[in-house]
Amino acid sequence: MSMTMTQKIISAHCGGQPVHTGEIVLADVDLVMGNDITSPVAIREFKKHGFRQVFNKEKVALVLDHFVPCKDIASAKQCKEVREFADEQKICHFFDAGETGIEHALLPEKGLARSGSLIVGADSHTCTYGALGAFSTGMGSTDMAFAMVTGKTWLRVPPAICFVIKNSLSEWVGGKDVILYILARIGVGGARYKSMEFCGDGLSSLSIDDRFTIANMAIEAGAKNGIFETDEITENYEMEKGNETVPCSVGGMPDYEETYELNLADIKPMVAMPHSPDNVVPADTLGEVRIDQAVIGSCTNGRLSDLAVAAKILKGKKVHPRCRTIIIPATQRIYLEALNSGMIDTFIRAGCVVSTPTCGPCLGGHMGILADGERAISTTNRNFVGRMGHTGSEVWLSGPAVAAASAIAGKIVLPDKGDK
Repeated sequence: MSMTMTQKIISAHCGGQPVHTGEIVLADVDLVMGNDITSPVAIREFKKHGFRQVFNKEKVALVLDHFVPCKDIASAKQCKEVREFADEQKICHFFDAGETGIEHALLPEKGLARSGSLIVGADSHTCTYGALGAFSTGMGSTDMAFAMVTGKTWLRVPPAICFVIKNSLSEWVGGKDVILYILARIGVGGARYKSMEFCGDGLSSLSIDDRFTIANMAIEAGAKNGIFETDEITENYEMEKGNETVPCSVGGMPDYEETYELNLADIKPMVAMPHSPDNVVPADTLGEVRIDQAVIGSCTNGRLSDLAVAAKILKGKKVHPRCRTIIIPATQRIYLEALNSGMIDTFIRAGCVVSTPTCGPCLGGHMGILADGERAISTTNRNFVGRMGHTGSEVWLSGPAVAAASAIAGKIVLPDKGDK
């Protein structure tokens, strides 16, 4: 029996010996990542135990993205703590206001997340980098501190579920709809501490941005990680970043716990209703759902292709006067490219607010907090009670096409057929 894609990568980081499901290993890490919320705790643990130096200043990335520019004194203190640590340790990959972006979009953009790598990060959506054929997973701040000191992390080798993808996506359907469709099928606990592995001919229909979105939300199914086979799309993306792709494929006969076939042609634009990412229905089955706010951005759907979809729909239109519409490019580079392509002009003329890159509203931090009784359509990845503000508010999740069309209508709708 051959190893799964995840097990192959873990094995390569444990001396090359075969690893088996359930085995606990100590693996070398290629990159340790933390943000302005999780890094301060890791830094305090680092110092409390008397450590003086990170294992490799080129293999630690610190990204200030949740509350930057800082929204209050507490966040300013946290960011100051990370800045001082980065300076003291001469961290090579420290990203502050002006250069920063949402960590899960920024690290691939900078070429720091690579195929074949083992990446750990103190943020649950660290699983995003599996889109490139990496093993990447979230962890707590104390585990981040351990990895920063030793260059290693402990892992229980996960079992895996295989998703064989076939055919191609329909109009206005993207990676978000695919992962919501999967969540509807397996539930938020359907892949608990398992690897979600994606393969099949249909991968050629999924852009690298679609794959980032799907891998990002593997954690919403409880997965340890999500990982895609590498192909020409991966190679082209990595080549742009100056990286060479380390091939990653299923091959052989891995011992998958379950195998699902996924026909992309069957998937429609989907919406996750409150208050769980697996409370999913096709958008065209909803009745009238009035909204007060639309958010298009986040580590899930703040990439240039997501903004391009929204801009196509919003061009020459106005958002509903009752629906605040917030556009958040995921990185400064995406912001600049959206500006140069005219998308930002489109958004502002349509009546949208355009924000600097931030995780802000996704976690109820800032830049779009909901009041009691308010309802938002959002391209973010979680819609738990109180996630975006008041516990009496509601978050409905969708891809950028439905979110943009809904911003215009003031209620959740599909894009018009003329919005091409």
